[in-house]
Amino acid sequence: MSRSWMRYAVLLAPLPLFLVAAYVLPFLMVAKWSVTDPEPGFGQYIRIFTDPTVQAVLIRTLRICVIVTAVSVTLAYAIAYNWVFGPPRRQRLIEYCVLIPFWISVLIRAFGWLILLRNNGIINESLMSVGLIKEPLALVRNELGSIIGMTHFLIPFAVFPLASALRQVDPRVLQAASGLGAGRMRIFWKVTLPMTMPGVLGAAIIVFVFALGFFITPAILSGGRSVMVAEFIYLQLFQTVNWGLAAAISVILLAIVAALGALLHKVSRIDKLVG
Repeated sequence: MSRSWMRYAVLLAPLPLFLVAAYVLPFLMVAKWSVTDPEPGFGQYIRIFTDPTVQAVLIRTLRICVIVTAVSVTLAYAIAYNWVFGPPRRQRLIEYCVLIPFWISVLIRAFGWLILLRNNGIINESLMSVGLIKEPLALVRNELGSIIGMTHFLIPFAVFPLASALRQVDPRVLQAASGLGAGRMRIFWKVTLPMTMPGVLGAAIIVFVFALGFFITPAILSGGRSVMVAEFIYLQLFQTVNWGLAAAISVILLAIVAALGALLHKVSRIDKLVG
């Protein structure tokens, strides 16, 4: 090995060592707990697929994540489309609306939605004051509240990959479709959307992975009535002290996230080849 490669190895060595110490070793410890606590074996993994309580939490989490992903990507696509193809003034407004949420704490945003959605909150009070409803709507302390709060938080994360995909669309292709007599909606469904599908899939994976591990927003807005998997793991660790089950669920979640990460990497490679 030449001296230059030795210098590069010395300079780069701290990063992989840090990753091993901060991520690999703790994960190996968690994996060990999943097959040793409370007794050696795969009993905790079997419980995940047989215990009705655990299955209910996993199904609820999957349902909420799918809904949040679909709504977030749909709204983000509309925002990204106007950001890329809209007039300059609209583009600047959308930039502010997309960037400002990143500067606000997720905790503050969750409590903000709680104030808006609760029974005596701004939304219900406004609707009752104009006579549209006679009693408060159940907008919070349920799955709906979690979906609203999570969607609001995750939309900006979907906007950026979608905007990147839209910027790669050649305007000459759109002009050619228009010149051949296609209307705006036909151009969108037949040209723009198919050409940006890698970005749509990438945004969906990013949002789904974030939603899968959400904790603060669902815990506050559902009021403990719609427990998702991250909160369930917390309860197993610090209330029921069932570390083995929490560790087994964590290992399965990490495997799912790793598989989705590999899919996202493959999608990004395909997008680069197409671009």
